[in-house]
Amino acid sequence: MPSFPSLTGSVAGSAVALRLAAERDIPEVLIAHQDDRELSGRMGIRRPPSGAELGRRIEQAPADRASGTAVWLTVVAVGGDDCIGQLDVHGVDWDHGRAEIAIWIALAHRGRGFGSEALRLAAHWLLRDCGLERVQMLTVPANVPMRGAARAAGFTDEGQLRSYLSEHGRRFDVTMLSLVAGDLVAP
Repeated sequence: MPSFPSLTGSVAGSAVALRLAAERDIPEVLIAHQDDRELSGRMGIRRPPSGAELGRRIEQAPADRASGTAVWLTVVAVGGDDCIGQLDVHGVDWDHGRAEIAIWIALAHRGRGFGSEALRLAAHWLLRDCGLERVQMLTVPANVPMRGAARAAGFTDEGQLRSYLSEHGRRFDVTMLSLVAGDLVAP
């Protein structure tokens, strides 16, 4: 099974950069969940993570990246190193060349295009440098800001999947968005 290539330094755009998630991000992640009480629900988790849970995930991240099963990236403002959001690449299927991506941006940093730039950077890295052919994401249809950020990053809205997920005892629809290698414009 392929692995994700090493990210030496960061992948940078004009406003944000991506780097591997690190232990130093834990306080900012905890604060983001405290500031936005709905964040954990939108990320599909029952409750906000604890510092210990985040620490264990940080410890597991190098093995996940090396095995090609997942990669966890932190979004930072260009010129800074403080976590303003995170991207989670999961559901990786190397046989079919696809992966799913999820993102959150801290409440204080939303509405400035950081999410769309981070999605574009991550998708281009996954498609160009990692050799995937498709990056997809799911969101609830009512999450208009997320859908807008994904479209601004070049993702195509593929439509609604009815009763697709079951979380916390209820079923709900999701919107599928994707970016494929053929969508990329030469640099």
